[in-house]
Amino acid sequence: MPRFAANLTMMYPEHDFLDRFAAAAADGFDAVEYLFPYAYSAQELATRLSDNGLKQVLFNAPPGDWDAGERGIACLPGRQDEFRRDFTERALPYVQALKSPRVHVMAGLKPAGVDAAALRDVYLENLSWAAQQAASIGIDVLIEPINTRDMPNFFLNRQDQAHAVVTDVGASNLKVQMDLYHCQIVEGDLAMKLRQYLPTGRVGHLQIASVPERHEPSGGELNYPYLFALIDELGFDGHIGGEYRPRAGTSAGLEWFAPYRANPRAS
Repeated sequence: MPRFAANLTMMYPEHDFLDRFAAAAADGFDAVEYLFPYAYSAQELATRLSDNGLKQVLFNAPPGDWDAGERGIACLPGRQDEFRRDFTERALPYVQALKSPRVHVMAGLKPAGVDAAALRDVYLENLSWAAQQAASIGIDVLIEPINTRDMPNFFLNRQDQAHAVVTDVGASNLKVQMDLYHCQIVEGDLAMKLRQYLPTGRVGHLQIASVPERHEPSGGELNYPYLFALIDELGFDGHIGGEYRPRAGTSAGLEWFAPYRANPRAS
């Protein structure tokens, strides 16, 4: 049966962030993900996980100056030292404290006037280095194609691009974070994409949301029960992150999750 993780950056916005762990556990989730942990101490987050019986399954490495509009720096020439410093001094200590089996590295936005091949060279160099560091502590590094509507000019947009990067780097612990919301907007044909890529072992994490609204994975143009059954059939044993904006209250919108709940909510 598919296993799901609540994305605490987007889900449970009706609660303060640190209270979202308990809310997710009460609704039957056994795992969580979120964008960034760095506003909180690793010990505080580890305590919230432990107190609520939750596993951390994913978060992002530092993305550069997020508030200024940066969306990762892994492909940016001249930022290699900053990328390496942030990965080793910020991301990896949180990975170890939170016992996360994977960390997502955002590629970044394409700078005007820079050749795409030069960006790709820097990207591969940084990912090869990061994968080596991560391998030393037994974790995976993930890369994610993001759609051009939500994040114009992002370096990585398609599944075939991402899998080509993974192949070229050649590190067994570098994998693709396959967000079905982004994939549907850019490429579509999700069932065939899942059949193509899940059996390769190069997909390390899945994420979901309705299309086009990015709400609960019910309604919209995707048949998620069919896709969940297919994911199960294909033997994917990782978590599927609910990276969506709830229409109203998060708990009230979890009908889609009811058949898959790890711990049914107490009445």
